[in-house]
Amino acid sequence: MSKQAMARVMRGAVVALGLAGMMSLAAAGEKSYVVTAPDGVKLAVQESGNPAGTPIVFIHGLLGSRLNWADQVNSPELQSYRLITYDERGHGLSDKPENAEAYRDGRAWGEDLTAVLKATGAKRPVLVGWSLGGVVMSNYLAQHGDTNISGVVYVNGVVELTGAQITQHDATYGGMASNDLKTHLDAVREFLAFCFNVQPDSATFERLLSNAAMASWTMTRTVPSMTVSAAAGLPKAHVPVLMLYGEKDNLVKVQPTIARAKELNPNVQTKLYENSGHAPFAEETKRFNHDLAVFVDAAAADKGASQP
Repeated sequence: MSKQAMARVMRGAVVALGLAGMMSLAAAGEKSYVVTAPDGVKLAVQESGNPAGTPIVFIHGLLGSRLNWADQVNSPELQSYRLITYDERGHGLSDKPENAEAYRDGRAWGEDLTAVLKATGAKRPVLVGWSLGGVVMSNYLAQHGDTNISGVVYVNGVVELTGAQITQHDATYGGMASNDLKTHLDAVREFLAFCFNVQPDSATFERLLSNAAMASWTMTRTVPSMTVSAAAGLPKAHVPVLMLYGEKDNLVKVQPTIARAKELNPNVQTKLYENSGHAPFAEETKRFNHDLAVFVDAAAADKGASQP
């Protein structure tokens, strides 16, 4: 065997061993458990990646679940981090209260996140919130500030539930609030399609659609009137804040939303993905995962340097 051929074989073996090591590490860190929020709602929590790595807590959007983050928790580039997901109240495998007040008070959603952070023992995590997950993070910041976190990433996140920042789809949102089964499900399908400029493959779309259909109808009707504390929360974020948005969003008005965020917190950083809609983590996955890793490393280093 030539020296060049031997070198190629050795390089291939090193790569294979590296990938095998990352996959073993991810498998070792996989676990699921239940966390109870202060009001008794039980939340399904999942972990993967490196248990000793910098924690990243992913917070999904309306009608979503942990499944939205499949391209992140399965990413080789992110396996060195502790990857934490949870199903928000009214979604996925978490409890689905029938009381509208369980969803209307935005503080409850913020306290859900607090309960997850306490139960996981995550030290100075980076929070990543998609769409409605942005509201959850803002409400958390309003209640607790940024003392226990390293950074915040709004992924096409909702800052405020106002007409100036949210695209109106009256027929779709009206259908989602309908008591008629066909009307409701057809509207849920429309809403899911609005999430993407680059539509996912059919198997993924159908899985996400089934997931969306599991969400609480009471929650779906109530969320448009939930309380949002961005005006109180965003100014409390002195850690790095990144607004990472797909420019072709059909649900959130990108420029007015970013402008409002910068009004509340002038230190907000922005990054725009020109080919993505509402879900850049799924539409430009490789770029998103790399940008997230760069941000997490920088935020963790910045927070670490500031510790006494």
